[in-house]
Amino acid sequence: MVISLRKARTIIRKALEKGREMELKPLSVVVLDAGGHVIAFEREDGAAPGRFAIAHGKAYGSVMLGMAGTAQMQRAEGQAYFMAAVNGVYGGQVVPVPGGVLVRDRKGAVIGAVGVTGDTSDNDAQAALVGIEGAGLVGEI
Repeated sequence: MVISLRKARTIIRKALEKGREMELKPLSVVVLDAGGHVIAFEREDGAAPGRFAIAHGKAYGSVMLGMAGTAQMQRAEGQAYFMAAVNGVYGGQVVPVPGGVLVRDRKGAVIGAVGVTGDTSDNDAQAALVGIEGAGLVGEI
């Protein structure tokens, strides 16, 4: 299974809707495939222009490590040297915090990741999860 462009757009739409419902700051949302390639991205009006790199880094670390942002942050806190090394391997593209959410198929295989940024990391993760579930997929925060 892959994340289609249609599903990626649904994820983004639902995540942004959840952000507005929660009255979050303007969000940016990226959806990556299992290889770490961008399927779709949107940045809400008022979101800082540098938010793409942050959203991408959250999702990229998740899909490349097979580990959601919350687990990456715990690993960074417990083994900072490991996450520093990983970030070196991936050219500084990994942002190991909540808001990077793995997308799995119903059998548990990683099929991509979503990165959300703009508010607190926990709120970003919640918006991402709602977007993923709204597209009929399984998210792991």
